[in-house]
Amino acid sequence: MRLFWVVAVLCMTACGHAPIHAPVDAVEYGAIPELADPESSLLPTARIARAVGFKPGEAPSPALGWTINRFAEGLTHPRWLLELPNGDLLVAESDTPQNSGGFDGIKGFAAKWMMRFGGSNRGSADRIRLLRDADRDGIAERSIYLLEDLHSPFGMAYREGYLYVANTDALLRFPYDLGEDSVAGPAEHLTDLPALPYNHHWTKSLLFEPGGQSLWIGVGSNSNIAENGIENEKMRAAILRFDLEIGELGVYANGLRNPVGMALHPETGGLWTVVNERDELGDQLVPDYLTEVIENEFYGWPVWYMGGNKDERVLALGIDNGMRPRDPDYALGAHTASLGLDFYDSPHPRLDNAAIIGQRGSWNRSQYAGYKVIAVEFEGGRPKDALPITLLDGFLNETGQARGRPVGIQVMQDGSIMIADDVGGIVWRLAPGQNP
Repeated sequence: MRLFWVVAVLCMTACGHAPIHAPVDAVEYGAIPELADPESSLLPTARIARAVGFKPGEAPSPALGWTINRFAEGLTHPRWLLELPNGDLLVAESDTPQNSGGFDGIKGFAAKWMMRFGGSNRGSADRIRLLRDADRDGIAERSIYLLEDLHSPFGMAYREGYLYVANTDALLRFPYDLGEDSVAGPAEHLTDLPALPYNHHWTKSLLFEPGGQSLWIGVGSNSNIAENGIENEKMRAAILRFDLEIGELGVYANGLRNPVGMALHPETGGLWTVVNERDELGDQLVPDYLTEVIENEFYGWPVWYMGGNKDERVLALGIDNGMRPRDPDYALGAHTASLGLDFYDSPHPRLDNAAIIGQRGSWNRSQYAGYKVIAVEFEGGRPKDALPITLLDGFLNETGQARGRPVGIQVMQDGSIMIADDVGGIVWRLAPGQNP
């Protein structure tokens, strides 16, 4: 296997003669996707777009009826976003923790090389930046380092004078008054978060439960299919809940390989998440998905995928808990790296209550998938069984290089959509309006 990964790395840029972008069709998207048969090969498919960034004057391509501009640029790997109640925007500038394990040996070298090729694992800025657009012209004129010397921060939440930050290994709280340029006191450590030596999925997302007594925390798995041992998956591949009153951390729902973006549906109040599924079963397996998260439910990982489909590789590891999983609600295409999620809660003829999703882009696929921002339409509190709308693409250039990668999504109070582009180092502002 070590030799296979070396060859995969050497071959990664030699696959450029294949069509650049995988087609978006009903096979991999929707409420009832048509799943391909699992595939196995001597070499893992490894094709990641080389990160080159956007040149001055370049921008991704918005859908008809939308405009795009650079809200802020010159950022260092911006990953996640949070709009504060006063309209200020927080940006987590973050990357893989420097001391993260699991990258030993030849396979580890290959994984690190691929991440760097694609624009990650180049050192974490470990800070949260505040962006302020006081004159509301769509461009931030203030850029302030609000918090520094963090540890791969990601999720952020604000409530009643406190800013909550999820480092890769701990949940912190800072006193903060809206409109100020600095926090009002030191960090308060609320709880440790799962960060075992591998720390394969290092991001920890945050969202308040309605009422504000508890925080949901999205925690990804430590592996692809628990190959590092199921004992290293404790409190992982799950959405956790931290009760602020009693200081207790527990599992809210599990079997979610890498639940990243979380959002409350504006009509029903239900919790939804986007989940990155497993790799190395072929180009069309396994679709990432959007799903409502129900307390105490099991969503299948590592044994099952997309409902009642068993992963024979996991069974060969001797792992099978016998539990039947809940079916996810909407497939988002295989290997699309669907990370960002927010609901569109401003009036719009097609996007009322739609899920806006940032798809960072594939690596384990012969044709590129993702690298765009999409909208999944909802009706009656459920996703429509229809193809998603592409709101923003053009993150890949004509030769298949990554000018950017959309990650965090924040729907703003004014109806615009902010997109954190970690490769471009830009926060893009997508707004309703006539294309030029």
